[in-house]
Amino acid sequence: MGELAAIEKVSAPSVTGIVGRLEERGLVERQPDPDDARSTLVRPTETATTMLAAARQLRTAFLTTRITGMQDSEISTLVQAMALLDRIAAGE
Repeated sequence: MGELAAIEKVSAPSVTGIVGRLEERGLVERQPDPDDARSTLVRPTETATTMLAAARQLRTAFLTTRITGMQDSEISTLVQAMALLDRIAAGE
């Protein structure tokens, strides 16, 4: 939970609450860490993996439709913006 909290930049109690709610909905499962008895591993369930794949397909279809209708200059601007966002995300 601590590692997940650090990745998401939130507190460990926040992650614990979120994971608990996801577990109640059958979207994640907790398993003991075989390498560290004090830790718990959190894994998505098959249901969560299926839901995520469906959401990604919908998002890809939406973006494909929107980008297909763009002018070349707009696509160029979008490519430049994506490069900038990648740099920001990487902390540069």
